[in-house]
Amino acid sequence: MKHAAFALLLLSAPALADAPFIDTAYAEQTGDTWRFTVTLAHPDTGWDHYADGWRIVDEDGQVLGVRELLHPHVDEQPFTRSLGGVSLPEGTTHVGIQARCNQDGWAAPIFLIELE
Repeated sequence: MKHAAFALLLLSAPALADAPFIDTAYAEQTGDTWRFTVTLAHPDTGWDHYADGWRIVDEDGQVLGVRELLHPHVDEQPFTRSLGGVSLPEGTTHVGIQARCNQDGWAAPIFLIELE
């Protein structure tokens, strides 16, 4: 089953009360690379606790791209950021997006995107 690795990642991730939540995400192919646009929400309180990134992973959990978020978004929730120039292995049909906060690390669940 293709989605088994994503399911395993979901089961192995700890449940976090203030974890970032991916509201929407989509991918657009631009030539030989992809551009990912992700909208996420997190109860940022300032530099002490904020969503500080998201990553694109394949079904085996291999990281294909990372978008670092360099500052808190206390007054901008939810917020949207993009990452372009992402190369995907030939034949990739779906990827997962996983958000992170600076206190709790990588959050579950992984948001699945089917690629066209």
